[in-house]
Amino acid sequence: MPQAIEPKRKKATSAEKKRMILDAAKRVFEEEGLEGSSLRSIAAEAGYTPAALYFHFSSREEIYAELLSQSLHQLKDYIDQRVRKRETAGERFEEAAWSFFDFYNKNPEDLSLGLYLFRGGIEPQGVGRERNQKLNQELYDCLAPIAEAAEELGADKHLGQNLMARIFAHSTGILLLAHTKRIRLFEQDPEQMMRDYIEEQIKEQNWN
Repeated sequence: MPQAIEPKRKKATSAEKKRMILDAAKRVFEEEGLEGSSLRSIAAEAGYTPAALYFHFSSREEIYAELLSQSLHQLKDYIDQRVRKRETAGERFEEAAWSFFDFYNKNPEDLSLGLYLFRGGIEPQGVGRERNQKLNQELYDCLAPIAEAAEELGADKHLGQNLMARIFAHSTGILLLAHTKRIRLFEQDPEQMMRDYIEEQIKEQNWN
């Protein structure tokens, strides 16, 4: 580690150390994924000993969950701020659906974090039951404005949930194709595909 960084490590406050560890962990996870990382590799990237990490985090899963939780809070703020500016329920439905896609389209590193369950294949690779439940709830809260707007437009609770699930699934599929470049195979524009899909949902419910 460069000598110039050493004093900064020693003088950092507890909060600063935690931030440095999280920044380092994000770089490690981007390179190695959850399954390929270790506290040792995260500590080395952060410039600390593994023992120093235990003061802040008990496991790599806890670190990953913290990073993903921060990302989901940013996503929620992004969606809420944009939805809040729309006057009608129809506009809010469209904006909530589009903003979810747009955030991940612009931030592929956050998409990679969010898809941790699929790292290493089809079998889920979670971060622990309680953490998974908390993160799932945070994701649900990000998507909730879609269902809320749908219910304002006259949908019952079941249809609102169904539309929320459809948009989540469709967004994720397009984003995966876009960020893996597979979408080039079909010569399609991912943004236009998503806008077309949202419009189809609106027309299907006669909300025009």
